[in-house]
Amino acid sequence: MVTPFMTQFITVEVPIAPSVAELQVAIARSLQRYGDPLRWAITAVNATTQTLQIEAVVTVRIDVA
Repeated sequence: MVTPFMTQFITVEVPIAPSVAELQVAIARSLQRYGDPLRWAITAVNATTQTLQIEAVVTVRIDVA
C-alpha cells in the first residue's frame, strides 16, 4: 500500500546564526516541525531583529483511516 503525502508551502523565521553550519542546523530543525523539507530558500533578512525568513515546501504524511 502506498502511503499518501501532501505538500505544504510554509514560511518560518530563524535567528541569524554565527556560522553557516549552525544556520543549516537551525533551519533544518525549524522546518522539521512541519514535515520533511523538499526545498527551502532564504527570502528575507531582518537586520533589526537579526532573523531570516525562510520559505519552504515540505511533505506531510496523510493518515488514511
